[in-house]
Amino acid sequence: MLPQNNRIKKKKDFEIIFKKGAGFKNSSFILKVLKNGLEYSRFGFVVSQKVSKKAVERNKIRRRLSEIIKNNFKNTKKGLDLVFVSLPEVKNKDFGQLRVEIKSILIKAKCLTQ
Repeated sequence: MLPQNNRIKKKKDFEIIFKKGAGFKNSSFILKVLKNGLEYSRFGFVVSQKVSKKAVERNKIRRRLSEIIKNNFKNTKKGLDLVFVSLPEVKNKDFGQLRVEIKSILIKAKCLTQ
């Protein structure tokens, strides 16, 4: 699980990011990125009922995404809010494929330091 200060939890924060953030898309995700003015990056994950009607499956996807980011978030630029919106295609992917998809969208959004 991500550290507490690296999580976006408040509905108001999500609304601001969706309204003002830049959007990037690939086959599995929509990524919204917005500068937050802090010394660290924060991450949020949205997995709607369009992806799966079962809460168990949605939570599993959310946990997988969180784990991938936790293991790789030291490579992301500081001072960004990033929200990953999962598309229905994401439930057909395994952990390795999700890691590749996340890395590709972060590269597309120029959010990686390397």
